[in-house]
Amino acid sequence: MKESGKINLVGLTRQELAEHLAEIGKERYRADQIVRWLYLQRVTEIEQMSNLSRSCREHLLGFAEISQLELVREQVAEDGTRKYLFRLHDGHTIETVLIGDKSRLTLCLSTQVGCRMGCSFCLTGQSGFERDLKAFEIVDQVLQVAEIIDPGGLSRGAISNIVLMGMGEPLDNLEEVIKALEILKYDDGLQFSSRRITLSTCGLAPEIIELGQRMEVSLAISLNAADDALRSRLMPINRRCNLAELMAACRSYPYTKHRLVTFEYILFAGLNDSLDDARRLVKLIGSLPTKINLIPFNEHPELPFKKPEQKQITDFLKYLQDHNLTVMTRRSKGADISAACGQLREAVDGEVK
Repeated sequence: MKESGKINLVGLTRQELAEHLAEIGKERYRADQIVRWLYLQRVTEIEQMSNLSRSCREHLLGFAEISQLELVREQVAEDGTRKYLFRLHDGHTIETVLIGDKSRLTLCLSTQVGCRMGCSFCLTGQSGFERDLKAFEIVDQVLQVAEIIDPGGLSRGAISNIVLMGMGEPLDNLEEVIKALEILKYDDGLQFSSRRITLSTCGLAPEIIELGQRMEVSLAISLNAADDALRSRLMPINRRCNLAELMAACRSYPYTKHRLVTFEYILFAGLNDSLDDARRLVKLIGSLPTKINLIPFNEHPELPFKKPEQKQITDFLKYLQDHNLTVMTRRSKGADISAACGQLREAVDGEVK
């Protein structure tokens, strides 16, 4: 996919489409028609929008296009998890993961090429940062995977849930992510409700507050430690936004009975998996309505961390449950194809960095 200098229609909000059409005196409802063509019908050419007038289509063709991500490779894990490597117009690549679980099919989207947060346990962060993704590059991951699993179908196919947990820190690319979320939620388009979208962040406290003011989605926090010293070692962002600031931002986030803040807590052997760590976690969370996902570390030869023994995991889980916290142990899928949490990276010439 080469950059042409034209605007990609995928990634324009309804309001932006209406403003472009107003330049030639076209009615606002034409923007609604374009939304349905792009996200419900999944058209790939402006000329396919048959209920737009010739003058309208010519106007669109003058400044816009519908360019697509290029699928480079698809990998399938033993557990059925699928990982897609997409090439962008500038040659960079991103990875997108499709995860099946009982009645759900969840798509894990990337929001940046690489990541600048530098978490010590994350291969994406270890690979460095290249650039932010544009809204159309985020949304097109959904359209491309929908077409792969449901060729010629309508809207999002069988994809039921979206998680922004792939490459990058979503809140470090806040404006483009919010645009993408708005588009994903159009009820005459891809039709993802707030309850079916989860944004995961390493803890940018001011941006968490802003997100809560501007967009309704579920929030997941990559926590991983309940004291500042250890969390700062694992996650450099904690030196900028410490646990007190992060918890204050979480308390301000608009949650409901069906949309609680989730804390993701990766368990590392001998580092954050003791009962003392569990006690600190209980104290930190306090009365905040939340649920906790315990994730035993996905071991990788390039990283020094180890997965705890099962007894450590069980004892940690039981302590949290005994203190009335909603908690579950989550097994990350797709580890055999490096599609599990923290394992996504850019590829160069078909090879992973």
